[in-house]
Amino acid sequence: MNLIISNNIEVPIYEQIKRKIKNAINTGELKETEALPSVRNLAKDLRISVLTVKRAYDELEQEGYIKTVQGKGSFVIPRNKELIKEEQIKIIEEHIDKIIKIAKITDISLEEIIDLFKFLYKED
Repeated sequence: MNLIISNNIEVPIYEQIKRKIKNAINTGELKETEALPSVRNLAKDLRISVLTVKRAYDELEQEGYIKTVQGKGSFVIPRNKELIKEEQIKIIEEHIDKIIKIAKITDISLEEIIDLFKFLYKED
């Protein structure tokens, strides 16, 4: 897993790590039971504090994405597929809400948005 973080954005580093690992889990890049890099190794690779990585891992564990086993490391835990889908739908809803706000401000009709969405959806 290749994590790239940025010091130039307002999102805290631990949050960037957490988001990227969650995304890797949700997209299947990280598989169930797969080991994550150790806290120390990831901190060394990213040139950041061990405490920053620990905070990201602790929050991922609290949210049910990983499990840490003393002396063995942190591992991706099996996730409920419906829960993953629901989380992704929530993200899509947030993006759609932004699209609707922009469309209303710029007087773009629902039909135009639907046509654009259908066109772009077919492109992939």
